Amino acid sequence: QKESFGKLRGSSQFFLIFCTETMPLTEHEIDKIRGIIRAIPNFPKPGILFRDVTTLLLDVWAFRRVTDAFVERYKEKHIDVIAGVEARGFIFGAAVAYALGVPFVPLRKKGKLPGKCVSTAYDLEYGTDIIEMHEGAVLPGHRVVVLDDLIATGGTLEAACALVEKVGGVVEECGCVVELPDLKGRTRLGSRTVFTMISYEGH
Repeated sequence: QKESFGKLRGSSQFFLIFCTETMPLTEHEIDKIRGIIRAIPNFPKPGILFRDVTTLLLDVWAFRRVTDAFVERYKEKHIDVIAGVEARGFIFGAAVAYALGVPFVPLRKKGKLPGKCVSTAYDLEYGTDIIEMHEGAVLPGHRVVVLDDLIATGGTLEAACALVEKVGGVVEECGCVVELPDLKGRTRLGSRTVFTMISYEGH
């Protein structure tokens, strides 16, 4: 087993996490995980082919390997915070934050967090929405990785990055398990770096 160290924010204490050696996904593993993620037609509305990562979560090997691949990518990058986008970003984000030994910050829809929040609005197909996080969760200069399960049009991920940057955080990278490249979500993120593992053609 490999020893992974993480530093508690605001403290000189260190804690130790034991985990297996992490490695990037191989092409064979990527193909295998691509087949594990379920496709559901006409959800959440007609014409949409929904990529359902809950089948990945049911597969212990696949969930572990995806988490390990994120950890391998970020373990030497001196990340201060992992921020996860509601809701499936919480699952992957919390697991990665735990393994790296850094804080996890949930980015939630308006009205879901109990404390004082900072927020940003973003456009939807028909109207706008608001994403929030607790004040003080990300501090100026913090190096932040924003994680979600999937990038499609990129609107929510763009808002998540803008929220982190609004309080002075530095978005080191956006990470997603799945990408739908035909929807050109990366374009909305501008110069920000985006890392994904599995891609599917179409919508």
